[in-house]
Amino acid sequence: MPPALRRLLPALLLMLAGLALAQEAAPPPEPAEVLPYALEIVPTGDDALDAALAASSQLAALREPAPTSAGGVIGRAEGDRERLQQALQSEGYWGGTTRIILDGQPLGSPNLLERLEASRTRPLPIRIEATPGERYRIASVTVRAADPAEAAAVAAVTATPFGLAPGDPARAAPVLAAERTLLDRLLAAGHPLATVANRETLVDHDRKSMEVAWHLAPGPAARFAHPVVEGATQVDQGFLQRQASRIAGEPYSPARLEQQRRDLMALGVFGSVRSRAAERLDQTGNLPVTFTVAERARHAVGFSAAYETNYGPSARVYWEHRNLFGGAERLRLEAEVARLGAGGGLDKSTYRIGASYRDPGALDRLLGPDWSLLGNAAALRERLDAYDRDAITASLLVERRVSERLSYNLGPVMDFGSIGPPDGKLDPYQIAGFQFGGRYDGADSLLDPSKGYRVSGTLTPSWSFRDSAAFAPLRVTGSTYFDLLGEKRGILAMRGTIGSLMGAGTGEVPRHQRYYAGGGGSVRGYDYQSIGPRDERNRPSGGASLLEASVEWRQRIWGDIGGVAFVDAGTVGVTSAPDFSSLRVGAGLGVRYYTAIGPIRADVALPLVRQPGSSGYGLYVGIGQAF
Repeated sequence: MPPALRRLLPALLLMLAGLALAQEAAPPPEPAEVLPYALEIVPTGDDALDAALAASSQLAALREPAPTSAGGVIGRAEGDRERLQQALQSEGYWGGTTRIILDGQPLGSPNLLERLEASRTRPLPIRIEATPGERYRIASVTVRAADPAEAAAVAAVTATPFGLAPGDPARAAPVLAAERTLLDRLLAAGHPLATVANRETLVDHDRKSMEVAWHLAPGPAARFAHPVVEGATQVDQGFLQRQASRIAGEPYSPARLEQQRRDLMALGVFGSVRSRAAERLDQTGNLPVTFTVAERARHAVGFSAAYETNYGPSARVYWEHRNLFGGAERLRLEAEVARLGAGGGLDKSTYRIGASYRDPGALDRLLGPDWSLLGNAAALRERLDAYDRDAITASLLVERRVSERLSYNLGPVMDFGSIGPPDGKLDPYQIAGFQFGGRYDGADSLLDPSKGYRVSGTLTPSWSFRDSAAFAPLRVTGSTYFDLLGEKRGILAMRGTIGSLMGAGTGEVPRHQRYYAGGGGSVRGYDYQSIGPRDERNRPSGGASLLEASVEWRQRIWGDIGGVAFVDAGTVGVTSAPDFSSLRVGAGLGVRYYTAIGPIRADVALPLVRQPGSSGYGLYVGIGQAF
């Protein structure tokens, strides 16, 4: 190193160090000042357009959550130019214009940034002005096949209106909805690979119109291949394959695929089931499908409780195995106690222990996969105002699931035990019967329905060995729901039940097979089983016919709180043909607290015709709506 440079080096190092220290000590640059602003979107007279303009504007969306500087405000306004224009076009105003005015200055004015920074107005006023002009109309709609060989398939899906026609406003939403409708029709017609090859929109500003043309590619019609089920570890693969393969060989349909997914969910062993169709056909021309399942816990424990003033508290506990042998077999053991403390002690309470078994695969090879085997057995001790009873009951039914909503069942039922009047002698009885039952559930919720209807019924031709008498009790219940105010805010619910004891007089039929009315789930406000014929000691003795009706208005009041007003009516006749000789009516009010698992209800009802020896009111607490 030259001597001169060696002498200058310390000075240079000191200079560099001083510069570094000075730079390090220099304060950071002043941040740009945040500029609050107030936005006004001038109404155009078209509410839909106003909503589209507000939804598209970043000035509106970011005003409060992301305050910014004057430069940022201008940047947002610049970006809004194109977004606002697209909003105009989406509503059919293809010739419309917009202006954005910031503190009295149109966007794009010279020195706008300096003017905004110097402005003392806070918050800064910003106006969006839109001049829509005349709304354009659809001039023509054309739908063609991309491949002339597929013209017939395209013609089939355009044979009926699909939501877009000449003369309609040239809005974007109907165009996209019509396109979705055409695709859905092709899929429903069995073309799983259907696509839109091209969509052309030609806007004519002179005629203020738009022409729309689609080229559709239906692709080949196909059937389902044998599905693959993934994700199961505890459920038998052979059983799952039989259940899932019910769609194999059927023409492709999105609705049928969804139904099969729901059928797998209905087995009760899966927490989720997802379906996925392949993007191409297999070598045989069929469409591969995969169901991905996630299993639920194999065991479950549950508890429920309810209370009625004239029946007392009741509680039920159960244990359930959801996949007993690997074929989604469900075994449930449960115990129930009711009328706790009735008469001042537990000896007047009612007890029941039981077991139920459902096997969805036991009859696959004999009757097909839509059939299940249902077994039930119970031992019970009932102490009621109408009778005392000790019994063992059992049934073995086969059930066919016709659809997701409709099912029916049939099979033998047995009922052996002893029965008699309250605190009286119990006489043995033996009853064997054959049950025919059915159910349709078209409601939208199990515990809190708001629309649809339900119908269920049973007819059980039976033979009483003690009385050597044949009889056939029939009971049919229906309910319907109307969401009159929308969004489940005000619901009108109605329920009706009819029953008839055919083939024998009440004296030839054990007391528990007769009809009674009164209490929760029947006619609220009246004691349980208190409506109808009575014996010489004024105790309910049951009848041979039943009519019940209920009307409820369910109103959401605030948040998860709701109210209910209801009227119940019921009558029990002495013959198998219903009559109104003992018609009783109850009315009341209730509250509902809506939870994720269903509403918690509390109802108070009064009898409009007071019965001697009965309570003057009824209080009912439970989970779920009354019906």
